[in-house]
Amino acid sequence: MIDPWSSAILDYEKLIEQFGIKPFADVMGDIKDPNPLMKRGIIFGQRDYGKIVKAMRDGSSFAVVSGMMPSGKMHIGHKMIVDQLIWYQQNGADIYIPIADMESYSARGVDFETSRKLAISEYITNYIALGLDFQKKNIHTYLQSENKIVGDLAYLLARKVNLSEMKAIYGFSSSTNIAHLYVPLIQVADILHPQLEELGGPKPTVVPVGPDQDPHIRLTRDIAERFKSQLNFITPSSTYHRFITGLTGGKMSSSKPKTAIFLSDPPEVAEKKIKSAKTGGKESLDEQRKFGGVPEDCVVYEMLLYHLLPSHDQLRQLYHECKNGTIMCGECKNRASQLIREFFEDLSRKRVEAEHMAEKILNKTQNED
Repeated sequence: MIDPWSSAILDYEKLIEQFGIKPFADVMGDIKDPNPLMKRGIIFGQRDYGKIVKAMRDGSSFAVVSGMMPSGKMHIGHKMIVDQLIWYQQNGADIYIPIADMESYSARGVDFETSRKLAISEYITNYIALGLDFQKKNIHTYLQSENKIVGDLAYLLARKVNLSEMKAIYGFSSSTNIAHLYVPLIQVADILHPQLEELGGPKPTVVPVGPDQDPHIRLTRDIAERFKSQLNFITPSSTYHRFITGLTGGKMSSSKPKTAIFLSDPPEVAEKKIKSAKTGGKESLDEQRKFGGVPEDCVVYEMLLYHLLPSHDQLRQLYHECKNGTIMCGECKNRASQLIREFFEDLSRKRVEAEHMAEKILNKTQNED
């Protein structure tokens, strides 16, 4: 069973076998100019992505839904979602960004005012600074607690979901609070509501998520099928990306500061964190030269793979140099620390510019809703 609220790293291959997720490589050849995360295998799985490929190829309407749960600071692993949203926005998608303040309250105990402040100061500010264009008409941001369309749809959909099903999917027990029990249905409504008639009618919809969120996807797809005759829903698609490894190993997590590089970190702090990160090198330089390193186990290499080194040729060369022992961990760390410092210097400037825009964007979208 997968728990969407835990911080465990999952076995990606087992996930594909057990839950029927298809390899993303199956559709790569059909995508014009794929996102770098797709090319590098970071996006590794998909469900029904052919619908999205067709919509992009035909230039027809499709939606992307990607929520944010404002319970802590954004770290660099979250940048993967923003990179995908930017790519989808460039490919003509309608972008929906639910701010999951109801989930944050029910699962983390974060009050609604704190969620709103975090959504503005951390999430929307960073989304803007990272390059997502909130000035376009095709982007919609809202607080779950203030979106009546979503709330009404969740209540309607709940009629065809029972307690046994929720327990089987999420492992809920007799001690689970009722708010936590209900909030997955709000997330189902987040995903399906772009297909309502008042928002343009049924359209292919994709949800880019980490594999820990697959229970929500499976529930949503099942419910969409149950309401297909009544609301004409098209069963939503999904993609799955790998987690970025934390600085000490394991999953990077906002709730474990020692594991994370936060997007609000000053450049010198981000640089220092990279220099102290876990590597895949050997115990001594002699061993490293003789046997090579293990880039697959190296946090520094992974940071370059995910975020810092856009050149595929340079990345491939670095990988082979590490494997054959011609580059040492110190040299690689110095390169990565310089790149991350430059990235964070640029991001820090853009965050200052974005901060004053973020609250206006949320207020504007709430007024429109």
